[in-house]
Amino acid sequence: MCIELPRGTQVQGISPHGASYWTRTAEIVTEQADGSPLSFFLKVTQNDVGKGMVSGEFVSMTALHNAVPDLTPVPIAWGTYASNANVHFFLCSFVDMTDDIPDLETFPPKVAELHRKAISPNGKYGFPVPTYQGQIPQEVAWKDTWEEFFLASLKRILAVEEASQGSDAEMKQLKEALIAKVVPRLLRPLETGGRQIQPRLIHGDMWDGNTSTDITTNIPKIFDATCIYAHNEMELAPWRPTRHKIGKPYIKAYHRYFPISPPEEDHDDRLTLYCLRFNAVSSALYPGNLRFRRLVVEDMRILVEKFPDGYEEWEKKSSN
Repeated sequence: MCIELPRGTQVQGISPHGASYWTRTAEIVTEQADGSPLSFFLKVTQNDVGKGMVSGEFVSMTALHNAVPDLTPVPIAWGTYASNANVHFFLCSFVDMTDDIPDLETFPPKVAELHRKAISPNGKYGFPVPTYQGQIPQEVAWKDTWEEFFLASLKRILAVEEASQGSDAEMKQLKEALIAKVVPRLLRPLETGGRQIQPRLIHGDMWDGNTSTDITTNIPKIFDATCIYAHNEMELAPWRPTRHKIGKPYIKAYHRYFPISPPEEDHDDRLTLYCLRFNAVSSALYPGNLRFRRLVVEDMRILVEKFPDGYEEWEKKSSN
C-alpha cells in the first residue's frame, strides 16, 4: 500500500477513523518530502468479496471525482497488500468532515450538478465494473432502456433478500405483480411517447452516513460510492425514508436544480419504487432483522393496489 503514497512520504502513524460495517478504516498521518504534514484515508477488507468492494469503490469514486472534483475526496488507488494476498485496500485523500449531514442549501445543487455533468459514455444503463452495496454485488450489466435495467436490478436484489430472510407467500405474490405490472407502468412512460431520459452517474447509496461537509471549505462531500449509470431520480431513494435526516426537503430542493422527469404525476410513485429497492438491499444485509422487509412489503402493497392494470391500461387512457 505504501508504494501508492507520494515519493518521499514518511508514515508517522495510523489510527482508526470513521465507522464501517464491512471494512476497517483508518487515518494515515504522514510527513511529506518537503516536511509538510499530510493525511490519507485507508479502507481495508479481505477475501474476494472485499476485493470487489474496494475495486468497485475506486472506479466509482474516480468517476464521481472526475465529474465534480470538489464533491469527493481524491481517490488515489486500490490494491492488494504485498505481504498478504487476501487483504485489499482503498486509498484516498483525507478530508476532515463534520459529524452532520450536508446543508440543505448547498447539497442538492451539488448533486444536481453531478447528474447534469456525468452521462453514460455509451448511452446505456449499467456500469463498467462490479459495484457492491455493502457486501452485495449489484446489477451492472449494460442495458438499453431504464425499465430493462431496473427490472434486472430489482429481480436480483429481491432474490438475494429472499435468500437472506427466507420465503414469504405474500411477498412472492406481490413481487410477481410488481414485476409484471408496476415496473412497466412507472418506468416505461419515461422513455416512450416522445419522452426521454439519459443514463446519468449516481452515487448509488447517498444516505446520511455516506455524506458530510468538509470542515475547512464547508463544501459537501460524498463517499462510499457504489455507482451505476441510472435514472437520476433513483439517487433520491435514500432521501425518502423518514428514518433518515436527509429527507423530503432535500428532494424538493434538488428539483429546483434538476427538473422532475415527465410524466411528472408519476414522480412520487417512482420514488416509492426506487425506495422499495433501497429497503430490499437493507433487508438483505441484515438476516433475521425483518424491519426493512416489512417496509418493502408495505410499499409493494401500495403500488400493486394502485397500478393493478399495468402499462397497457395507462397507455390506452393516455391515447384517448
